[in-house]
Amino acid sequence: MSQQSERIIIFDTTLRDGEQCPGATLNIEEKLAIAKQLARLGVDIIEAGFAFASPGDFEAVSKIAQQVGTENGPVICSLARARKEDIKAAAESIKPAVKGRIHTFIATSDIHLKYKLKKSREEVVAIAEEMVAYAKSFTDDVEFSPEDAGRSDPEFLYTVLERAIAAGATTVNIPDTVGYTTPSEFGAIIKGIKENVPNIDQAIISVHGHNDLGLAVANFLEAVKNGARQLECTINGIGERAGNAALEELVMGLHVRRQYFNPFLGRAVESEAPLTNIDTKQIYKTSRLVSNLTGMLVQPNKAIVGANAFAHESGIHQDGVLKNKLTYEIMDAQLIGLNDNQIVLGKHSGRNAFRTRLRELGYELSETELNKAFVRFKEVADKKKEISDWDLEAIVNDEIQQAPDLFKLELVQVSCGSNAKPTATVTLRNPQGEELMDAAIGTGPVDAVYKAINRVVDIPNQLIEFSVQSVTAGIDAIGEVTIRLKYEDRVFSGRSANTDIIVASAQAYVNALNRLYAAIQVSSKQQVTA
Repeated sequence: MSQQSERIIIFDTTLRDGEQCPGATLNIEEKLAIAKQLARLGVDIIEAGFAFASPGDFEAVSKIAQQVGTENGPVICSLARARKEDIKAAAESIKPAVKGRIHTFIATSDIHLKYKLKKSREEVVAIAEEMVAYAKSFTDDVEFSPEDAGRSDPEFLYTVLERAIAAGATTVNIPDTVGYTTPSEFGAIIKGIKENVPNIDQAIISVHGHNDLGLAVANFLEAVKNGARQLECTINGIGERAGNAALEELVMGLHVRRQYFNPFLGRAVESEAPLTNIDTKQIYKTSRLVSNLTGMLVQPNKAIVGANAFAHESGIHQDGVLKNKLTYEIMDAQLIGLNDNQIVLGKHSGRNAFRTRLRELGYELSETELNKAFVRFKEVADKKKEISDWDLEAIVNDEIQQAPDLFKLELVQVSCGSNAKPTATVTLRNPQGEELMDAAIGTGPVDAVYKAINRVVDIPNQLIEFSVQSVTAGIDAIGEVTIRLKYEDRVFSGRSANTDIIVASAQAYVNALNRLYAAIQVSSKQQVTA
């Protein structure tokens, strides 16, 4: 495919760059669940990880390549530094995929060359050329990135790209690694590459950018106008520091304003053909899944997928929307899969109705997962008269996407009031199967619960974030609790949903502690092996 393609390729790096944000570490099963949903979403390429980084990363990329990289599935990609050992690991990890890609990179800005690589420009050009050729010996699909391209000397950048393409790169990715450029500058970089790299017609121009100045999406859309045809992005914009360009914002920006972008892609202005392969009705569900599994909450005023994105409180806005949605809404909420909160199930609903509705929502559960989720559904249905689709999503995510079941919460009981000292009693079962109980007094019921749990588990940690969100409206709504714990220099997240917010808070804390405890065990085993 040449860079003149009339379609924008969506390269999702949620599982690689997105996972690098503090506290968003995912286990293999969680990565696989997200990868399967990204395939349903319709992304063209999934950057599944950095295979050389660890045995766990290698296994995750390999499993995704095997289970998601099917004939009709997306291209499965692994990142690799411009080093033979990295590239070889990447090649091995993507081997099970029908379509695999190796993405190799080396820095090209003078500041990176001087302080990080300690290499000359000539050495970097030679390495880029040699490593692209080496990657090409494993697969025809090779992507090359000049890291920190946004701050690189343009003439040097042109030389590196020309040599990389000559060595076999079929995609050249231009990263704004530190989120430094403005839209006009980034557009000019892409335009300069098109005009000054002689063999650029043999490769697709891709862009990758961070949101440090809040300009990542704007930069990408300007890049499209100047010839970029692949966008590297993440769900909810997660990623290092301020995150990456958000997939949902890019896709919907191109969709809603396609008549504006059509001419830049060689299309007739009035064309209604989609500019990407994304199934927009899967956007909201994908956003929720990534948020739940990473513990990275979506801010309410976040574009496209935030809780307030389609909410109207102003009387003038409400009046206008009631008369005609187009007065204040530029897109229909149903377009991203955010359907009206229709009640579909209750406590008398059977397993078949439950399974059928979950399938309609896009969940394909194993028999074991279905059984767990159905038991939880019945428990919630006894407390709530009517169960919404949002409730079902919370139940399923809470039951089948949990942290390792090492410590298990058996009982939580609190006593509190206006003139009482908040007191909590908890019972947990430890990994050895022993039942342990303790009690504590806190500044509030949740604080008391957490102090009691800490006394039982006895793992040093610092609570750095606690958040509660209501899944639906109403006094009997399911509440979702998301927390983040810090241990040494690592962050671990936990999440749970329950009609009882104290129980949800306790379970979320235990989930985070289980992730922390599992990481300590892995670290201890590695030290013993070493």
